[in-house]
Amino acid sequence: MGLLSGLLGNASNLDVEALRQEFDPILLPTETIECAFKVIRDKWVLTDKRVIIVDVQGVTGSKRQYHSIPYKSISHFAIETSGTFDDDCEMKLWISGLPQPYVREFSRKIDIKAIQRVLAKYVL
Repeated sequence: MGLLSGLLGNASNLDVEALRQEFDPILLPTETIECAFKVIRDKWVLTDKRVIIVDVQGVTGSKRQYHSIPYKSISHFAIETSGTFDDDCEMKLWISGLPQPYVREFSRKIDIKAIQRVLAKYVL
């Protein structure tokens, strides 16, 4: 179901240690990665200072757009856990100045409460 989950937009956990080398050129010297997730080809990385969304573009995936959302710009967030018949979790981030939230679905395997802890730690 991994491929099907990916095609439907569900995310999977990424190894934080492996991401450190990839993201080192764009992270601040004192910035650390808290957790990260991959959705199809895109990545969501939550650091201690911001949320970084890597939008992989094009057929080859060599072009990337990096969205950097400081926690101070997040006005509120919502986490929806999976249920008996609903197999996915969902995260919504409301960003100041944007009318619609960023929405991302995660598979049941994701520790959605860990995402909520990181967001609460830095947004509240």
